[in-house]
Amino acid sequence: MNSSENKNHWETVYETKTPDQVSWTQKKPVTSLEFIYSSGLGKDAKIIDVGGGDSNLVDFLLAEGYENITVLDISSKALERAQKRLGESAHKVKWIATDITTFQPTETYDIWHDRAAFHFLTTHEQVSRYVDIATKYVTGFMILGTFSKNGPTKCSGLEITQYNEASLSEKFKSGFEKIKCITEDHTTPFDTIQNFVFCNFKKV
Repeated sequence: MNSSENKNHWETVYETKTPDQVSWTQKKPVTSLEFIYSSGLGKDAKIIDVGGGDSNLVDFLLAEGYENITVLDISSKALERAQKRLGESAHKVKWIATDITTFQPTETYDIWHDRAAFHFLTTHEQVSRYVDIATKYVTGFMILGTFSKNGPTKCSGLEITQYNEASLSEKFKSGFEKIKCITEDHTTPFDTIQNFVFCNFKKV
């Protein structure tokens, strides 16, 4: 699937399904927030949520007083939904609609967060491009959550790449050191279980 087909796929998903109809919805992204807090950075830290879609993470970060938040997603529809939900607060956030593998950042980030975007990259070229961008533009911490080896093999009709602590760490070993990895079960809105691996890395 090329970038254009990928974008069309996700625009259709966000146009036709509500948050209760997609597996990745979380009422409160507890693990993501705990990893962000553990960085020890101040509320002025530059945070990017890669593949953030219409995730609630941005809501909680704004409520906590974080001031420099960027949400990136391939789907404009997803970002529009998040903006509509946030209302007046949406103007406090930078919104970027692009494919992460073609992203050309104009700034660096203290915290790079990605829950469930990286595992959609299934070719060596896509993964390599992602790693290059993160290595170049992350100055502090990178928080990655993907389907584990015990998780699903597909999501939203698309093939994914499963990871464990070792294989995820291996992908980023040239630019990052692993701080901590955990696995957790995510309960979907339709009461199925998806096992994730979450890793926190520090730029070296």
